[in-house]
Amino acid sequence: MTAPASLQAQWEAAWPQALAVWSKFTRLRPPRLCLTGAEAQAEGLSGSFAMIRLVDQAVVVSLPQVMDCGVEPFAVEVLAHEIGHHVLAPANLTDHARMLARMRRSLPTVEHHAPMVANLYTDLLINDRLQRGASLRIADVYRALAKDGSGGAVWTLYLRIYELLWSLERGSLGGGRTDDRLEGDAWLGTRLVRSYARDWLDGSGRFAALLLPHLLKDEKSSMLVERWLDTQNAGAGGEPSGLVEEEAGERDGAIHPAADPELSECDSATDGDDTKAPVEAKGQSDAHGQAREPFQYGELLRAAGIQLTDHEAAVRYYRERARPHLIRFPSRRVPESADPLPEGLEPWDIGQPLDTADWLQSVLQSPRVIPGMTTVQRVWGTTEGREPKREPLDLDLYVDSSGSMPNPQQLTSFLTLAGAIIGLSALRAGARVQVTLWSGKHQFIGTDGFVRDETEVLRVLTGFFGGATAFPIHVLRDTYARRRPGARPAHIMVISDDGVSTLFDLDERGQSGWTVAATALERAGGGGTLVLNLPPMWDQPGRNTSYLAQSLDCICRARDEQGWHVHRVADWADLVAFAREFSRRNYAPGEEAAPAAGRSV
Repeated sequence: MTAPASLQAQWEAAWPQALAVWSKFTRLRPPRLCLTGAEAQAEGLSGSFAMIRLVDQAVVVSLPQVMDCGVEPFAVEVLAHEIGHHVLAPANLTDHARMLARMRRSLPTVEHHAPMVANLYTDLLINDRLQRGASLRIADVYRALAKDGSGGAVWTLYLRIYELLWSLERGSLGGGRTDDRLEGDAWLGTRLVRSYARDWLDGSGRFAALLLPHLLKDEKSSMLVERWLDTQNAGAGGEPSGLVEEEAGERDGAIHPAADPELSECDSATDGDDTKAPVEAKGQSDAHGQAREPFQYGELLRAAGIQLTDHEAAVRYYRERARPHLIRFPSRRVPESADPLPEGLEPWDIGQPLDTADWLQSVLQSPRVIPGMTTVQRVWGTTEGREPKREPLDLDLYVDSSGSMPNPQQLTSFLTLAGAIIGLSALRAGARVQVTLWSGKHQFIGTDGFVRDETEVLRVLTGFFGGATAFPIHVLRDTYARRRPGARPAHIMVISDDGVSTLFDLDERGQSGWTVAATALERAGGGGTLVLNLPPMWDQPGRNTSYLAQSLDCICRARDEQGWHVHRVADWADLVAFAREFSRRNYAPGEEAAPAAGRSV
């Protein structure tokens, strides 16, 4: 179906008035009014007749769907509503994702409904302001949408909240009859909307908890609700920040409104006051809760409309989680200034800057000045500064991905996090990084040599094998066999456990790993570190009774004979402190290092 051009002109003319509803200073790009279904699908709009995009602050409307839903006369109302999502709630992608995080905690077993619940909640906030504050015909829009009859409990409760907010007769919006339980929940919803009109993020978890028991049973409302899902894919193409850790208010806000002391203290829910009295700030700080797991982070991004694979979500997760631990961006050290040093004369010709000619020297050489023949110019140099040049070490990183390690795409892997901290810090300092992820034989992936690509480094680090344990000796061998003489020094680092002893096995050519390791250390020129999760007293007399004796003997020999630095961590979480200290010591010498929690031997 194709909408007539006259409808498009009518809605375009309504746009300035819709902007003015919020403020005469509101500025947004004109809406994308789609005349055909194909145009709407190309914009990412399906199901509903309107949507927003938070990435580019766009409003998209499908005019054929507008005609199908019978809301053609309500151009100002619909457009003002969509503007409200950009101005009031959720306003930006980060707050949209924060709201979804709170709602998901309040919707156990039905977390997938969080985008729909978020849409209903923000619609309530916006529409109540438009109906009461701007005298728009929002109630008539819902009457038009309810022409197909009543829906399930969620839709009935939702419309009943509007009726109470706007003092309308029960059922006047087409939501159907309500029993005592729905009526009580509608009153709670009304009080919640009014009480949290300004602190809407704090009320989001409570609203989800209000709808939870009805969502568990209702299978009819989704068809009607789809017509208003204008924020379902609002985050497509975006990259919100600050989602790796839980916020302090997420757990506290996951309560039913009936148990909320803030609501029980309200005198009236429908007295026309949409703000609550100022109170002393309590419990509001910058403190964060525990970190989310990578799979939770990925689910949250997908709920916001950002379609990513588990691997792509893990890249974003570890980049953001590593960011607070990275070194500061280094400043360039400039040599001390020196006076210009005259170094001689050279011919000056026409076509060169006039002010570079040395006319005195030209006349001294020949009284008759002939440009290009007797004219000269001074050549200048400078004395060298005394500030030494700093050159960062390249990093050659090998991370264990065997079955004893967690999958970084599902659960937090401190090996991956430590690798991200050190690798990204090295890139900030101007170094190049090579990363190899390894497990059993023929199970390894790596970057294309030493690279400067942050995303490539993270994509390798966030991979997973989960197989046996066999260090890729040939990768280490070939890396330094190809490395040209005079190349920048590189530091070799292996993050593993006792399985690192496979580094000293025979390679596929029958060459000893001891020889390969010694040659690599010599040619790298920047030393080597084995960061290992080992038992206490691993290098003390009497350890030979352990089932790890052979592996521990190899590690001790590598330290004593070849000069590998062995850093023991008692727990994988200690890798974060080590990564911070190593990064600051090697890539930010002037920056204070955090103390490492692991034991350095």
